[in-house]
Amino acid sequence: MIRHIVMWKLKESAEGASRAENVAKLKTLLESCRDLVPGTLHLEVGVAGEGLDSTFDIVLVSDFADKAALDAYQVHPGHLVVKQFAKLVVETRQCVDYLA
Repeated sequence: MIRHIVMWKLKESAEGASRAENVAKLKTLLESCRDLVPGTLHLEVGVAGEGLDSTFDIVLVSDFADKAALDAYQVHPGHLVVKQFAKLVVETRQCVDYLA
């Protein structure tokens, strides 16, 4: 199993919306990827909580059966929509993939 974790810090404002509005939109877009490809075992999206010490605004934690499933997810048209939006609103992105 491969665990795929991505964290984003969003711009203060972008695309005519506030950071909070874009976080909510990115969360919705990410959650729409839950059943895109066979081999997606788990997909969870978390948003930094108010009053908690966080350096990133949103996190994706997802598990894939194998590298082929992760690779299929990366190029799926539904995921590419998320990537296109993220390019417009994200200030910083960090990612780690590991065998779990």
